[in-house]
Amino acid sequence: MIDVTPPHVVPLEGGSNFRDLGGYRTKDGRVVRRGAVFRSAHLGNLTAVDRSALGRLGVRTIVDLRGINEAAETPHRVDGVDCRIVGAHIEPRLGDRIVAAVADGSASPHLMMQFLTEHYRDYPHRCAPGFRTLFATLSDGAHRPLVFHCTAGKDRTGFASALLLTLLGVPWETVMDDYLRTNELWTGHIGRYPELDIDTRAAIVEARTPYLEAAFEVVRTDFGGPEQFAERALSLDGAARERLRADLLD
Repeated sequence: MIDVTPPHVVPLEGGSNFRDLGGYRTKDGRVVRRGAVFRSAHLGNLTAVDRSALGRLGVRTIVDLRGINEAAETPHRVDGVDCRIVGAHIEPRLGDRIVAAVADGSASPHLMMQFLTEHYRDYPHRCAPGFRTLFATLSDGAHRPLVFHCTAGKDRTGFASALLLTLLGVPWETVMDDYLRTNELWTGHIGRYPELDIDTRAAIVEARTPYLEAAFEVVRTDFGGPEQFAERALSLDGAARERLRADLLD
């Protein structure tokens, strides 16, 4: 039986979708270690209570997957938290396409799904340098506990989380379940795109199975699979991947 026990969600007053990637069972019966790696939406609105929570978690490093200008618009509010911020910038291209479609009246559920699917298919090639920075950082135990995030913690963060869990040996059904939990946990979409009908808006703000599958199709087709992608695109050789599993599995 596949273990899809949800990992620990960290409630925040000024943020959402912050959760421990630990607690999932792998195909060989091990469990992803709790308290080592967290995923989240952006941390630009944290309150003093939230910052205390990060301190109690012992967070040492925050890896920011947002683009440079995107990150500057909502800078981290982590003053008082003894942690390092690492920029693993992945510049967004999706927002401009959505804005243009809304402006010219062409936005539709089908077009938005097309945009998101193409966006995910872009991750393994164009966005590899940012993901390489993330994995180089989290592979060093001195940087953990670590939290990585983009804006929503949905797309760039969703792909990175899925890749990490897959490399650790978590079954695909469980990986997908973790990805889709954003639909329960991310609140940052509230009030966005009010000019769109509900179905068109949903195609933008929801995590959807075909999106993540599109990214991994490229990983398999163009690289041979997640292990080969890690080696060729992320500079994680077999020994590095084994060290990562030793560090993050119980």
